Amino acid sequence: MAAASVLPEGVSVFERGWLSSNNVLLLGPQSAALVDSGYCIHAEQTLALVDGALQGRSLDVLANTHLHSDHCGGNAALQARYVGLQTHIPPGHAQYVAQWDPHTLSYAPTGQQCPQYRFDQTLLPGSDLLLGAQRWQVHAAPGHDPHSVILFEPASRTLISADALWQRGFGVVFPELDGVDAFNEVADTLDLIESLAPRVVIPGHGSVFTDVADALQFARQRLEGFARAPHKHRLYAAKVLLKFKLLEQQRMALPELVAWVGQTAFFQSQLATVGDAATTQEAVEQLLAELVRSGAAQWDGDCVENR
Repeated sequence: MAAASVLPEGVSVFERGWLSSNNVLLLGPQSAALVDSGYCIHAEQTLALVDGALQGRSLDVLANTHLHSDHCGGNAALQARYVGLQTHIPPGHAQYVAQWDPHTLSYAPTGQQCPQYRFDQTLLPGSDLLLGAQRWQVHAAPGHDPHSVILFEPASRTLISADALWQRGFGVVFPELDGVDAFNEVADTLDLIESLAPRVVIPGHGSVFTDVADALQFARQRLEGFARAPHKHRLYAAKVLLKFKLLEQQRMALPELVAWVGQTAFFQSQLATVGDAATTQEAVEQLLAELVRSGAAQWDGDCVENR
């Protein structure tokens, strides 16, 4: 049985890939909700997917599991399309959304785009809310992001796990890159997920899955490896952010990519972890070599292309 076939009635998933997070549409008899909105350059596709599934209905609620650009970059477009749309975000960075501080919200330091959006309410851990036809519990899920939440529907034991748990791992532990110990928070969040005993998981990226025990075991092994060798996590994070840029642009000349890295605060704080690189260009070339070796990128003359 396909994992998606065991989702609760009215719940559907738009699996988007790695530049845009998955979107979860929840249709109920009285309201329709969407969890996470993808990256901004995919906003038109997000609108088309949601419009097509709603079939003339309105979208009433938008909920963000966390405020990374690949999960909320479509917020502004959805708010412009659906009059009266109520947007719910985790409380941790709510004041920075209200003030619109793209630096604290991580968009500027990572060199990513996110059009300004508003919010109406916060997703308080320990509360629950109606999304579509079901009531979903809100649980704090720090680690990948200190303010992230996950959503759990106990009757069907369905978990919207965001980037706290994928079928093969979890998202970059961003607080660790700022010198804040957070691997223990990842472990605690994995323990929380295990205690909820979900039957089916809707991850932030990748396919819906039901082999939760295997996913938890893989995530814990990955976490243990990062905790033993934090420099490997930093190197992984640098490759992830570089790959994200290639996903966004699809093709970039090497000087253009080096210039972007040089202007991006995240990379400037991480370059010392990239092998024996003495310059920004050497660091970029080493990272690109690893992406090419893994099949995630390819060279075409002086340009590097996403694969």
